[in-house]
Amino acid sequence: MIVCWRRTALIALVLSVAAFGLHHRARAEDSPVGRIIAQVIPVHNSIHPSEQIVGMMKSRAGRPFDDALLQEDLQALHATHWFQPGSIKPSVHVGADGRVTIMVSVSELTSTVHEIVYVGAQHISPKELATLTQIHKGDPLEPSLNEQGRKAILRKYQEEQGRWFATVELLEGGKPHDTRVVYRITEGKVVKVRGISFSGNLDAQAGRLKEQLVTKRQFLGLFGGKFNQLSLDTDMAHIKEYYARLGFLNVRVDPEIQRTPDLGHAHIVYHIDEGVRSTVSSIDVVNSQLYSNEKLKAVTALQPGQRYDEGIVKADMKNLENYYGYRGISAHVERRPVADVNDPSLVHVQYLVQGDRGTQDRVGRIIIDGNSVTRDRVIMNQLGLYPGQILQYPELENARIRLSRLGIFDQANPPEVRVLPSDNNSEFKDILVAVQETRTGQFMVGGGINSNSGVTGNIAINERNFDITRFPTSLDDFLQGRAFRGNGQELRINAMPGTLYQQYNATFREPYLFDTNFSFTNSINYFQRGYIEYLENRIGDRATLSRRLSPAWQANLTTRIEEVEVKNVPSFAPPAITDNLGWHFLAGFRGGLTRDTRDSYLYPSRGNVFDIGYEQVTGDYNYGIGTTRFTQFMTTHQRDDGSGKHVLALRTQLSLASSQTPVYDRFYAGGFGTIRGFTYRGVGPQFDGLHTGGTLSFLNTIEYQIPILPSDKLFFVTFLDHGTVEQNIDIKNYRVTAGFGFRIAVPMLGPMPIALDFAFPLNKMDGDNQQMFSFYMGMFGGGY
Repeated sequence: MIVCWRRTALIALVLSVAAFGLHHRARAEDSPVGRIIAQVIPVHNSIHPSEQIVGMMKSRAGRPFDDALLQEDLQALHATHWFQPGSIKPSVHVGADGRVTIMVSVSELTSTVHEIVYVGAQHISPKELATLTQIHKGDPLEPSLNEQGRKAILRKYQEEQGRWFATVELLEGGKPHDTRVVYRITEGKVVKVRGISFSGNLDAQAGRLKEQLVTKRQFLGLFGGKFNQLSLDTDMAHIKEYYARLGFLNVRVDPEIQRTPDLGHAHIVYHIDEGVRSTVSSIDVVNSQLYSNEKLKAVTALQPGQRYDEGIVKADMKNLENYYGYRGISAHVERRPVADVNDPSLVHVQYLVQGDRGTQDRVGRIIIDGNSVTRDRVIMNQLGLYPGQILQYPELENARIRLSRLGIFDQANPPEVRVLPSDNNSEFKDILVAVQETRTGQFMVGGGINSNSGVTGNIAINERNFDITRFPTSLDDFLQGRAFRGNGQELRINAMPGTLYQQYNATFREPYLFDTNFSFTNSINYFQRGYIEYLENRIGDRATLSRRLSPAWQANLTTRIEEVEVKNVPSFAPPAITDNLGWHFLAGFRGGLTRDTRDSYLYPSRGNVFDIGYEQVTGDYNYGIGTTRFTQFMTTHQRDDGSGKHVLALRTQLSLASSQTPVYDRFYAGGFGTIRGFTYRGVGPQFDGLHTGGTLSFLNTIEYQIPILPSDKLFFVTFLDHGTVEQNIDIKNYRVTAGFGFRIAVPMLGPMPIALDFAFPLNKMDGDNQQMFSFYMGMFGGGY
């Protein structure tokens, strides 16, 4: 009995397995995939012949069935705009013979476009309107596409032309049986922003808020200020970001557009609800597998008890990513500010680490793409990355910045340095460097004026990607821009004619001599300057070999070979001048060391500059010149958002020269950059009104700079200049001047600010030449 039961169970199990296999075999046999297509049959089509519809498809009789290919066919049919949207429905059947029949059910658009009319369009041509709508005569009439065309026309008027009150109506073409597409356009006026104001901004200055906006008001009622509704969305995002830097995480911004009766102008009011300013209650770094919370928190600057500052938080996120990145780990950090449930003014800040794995990545291949003219070595010298080394991820961004600063690649499509994805989990990561070259030659015409040098012109030809060895082999090399280009060198030919002085030079620079960290610069110069005491001419060559020792330190060695002429000397001039009449040969050798930690070259607010050097000159005269300079910048106050910095600058310079130093290499002071309140070279040893220069120069400045405008484009400065120039190594004739001035940044004149200073001597000597006002202004323009 038991044996019978077991036999019955075994038979049942075998039958079940067999049935399961037959079922799945039957399902596999029913699948159309891979089977030959017998026919493709369009259904419900009356306007377009079946052959025309099937001709748009790749799934055809005699070919194997592929579901992915059928989906592509459906998209192709939809793109014809012959059918109602969503009406194309396929069905697939496997016949008794094992072949596949595809049925495609459609619902056709019954009308075609006989005519397209744009009524009221005066500032957009019919051709451009047709490009916007993508509707042409003879196309199937599809109401949804006609509506999209209406919206495209409206966007053109509102967003690009600033005609925000324009209207576009679809009079005909909105119904399936229409035969014409008619748009009625009311263009309206170009709307200009007459004013921008804020309400509810208790903890943020209106002037600083305006600096965050993309929308700008009309300048002098004449220029710019075109209104764009989309800019308001960007403005609101920027205002919220700005408030986040001030500690307000839940700020609300609602713009109100107040239009004038003539509909040609608008006043924008940003209504702001600042909410509560957040204070940091605690900080944590979470999800890290490699490093402890305490070790990572030491990298962050945000501290409990401080107000929340989005700028500091983002800097902390970057520092944490760099902490991993310099160790070859590509980690990503996100921040999570969590409000305290009991006190909304308190926020707990979490830094969430992602990608925190234990393996270090290394540099694999370096692939350079896009440089048809520029040599690979030029790009490699900027990377600082070599195959096999630990991949320090922050260096990818640093390399990109260095490549951009070369000025030889398209700034609209800046260089890209990134890790290529790989299918395997190898520690070696390939690096792609993608660049897009641009024209690197410039022809510039401009000029400048200052109280030291008068009016000067400036004509310059500059090539930033010069190659002294790439001689042209054909006319095509010139036409394609390959001749003398591609090695990252710089060649500049400059002419500066002026009212008081003129200078002409040609300078060649190799930034990476023999692919090392040494740079080499050579300049051929001609210089002429007229002084009260004499006329000076110089012609010569100056070569400098530099080595960057660290990001802050640089050493250099300079040689100069010059012929210097002194002429047109007054008959009553002293021997200190007349002894140097005529042409003189000089050969100078100078060694120098520089340390620069400024945070900005043009507008420094912290850091310092130290420079020391000694030059030994031989030739017709033998003498030495030693100079040391030091400048310290300190920020004493700033706005909550980090702008509006009050900067204290302290400068000192000590220079010594041998007693045999000729008149043209001695020291002089007075004028902008030395001791203001006196004319250029109006301070120092003199004889009968003629300045003879000194062998000791000791110059000092205390200057305090305060921003006046919220834009930080206008500054007030007050200063105290003091120092002396002496004939011998002693201090007997000390000068002191006090004054004030302004620094004005005018973007259209270039990055250099205009400096206007008024100085008043508090202590002066007989024979000093006073000058209350000094100024400097640069003007730049032109290029190709």
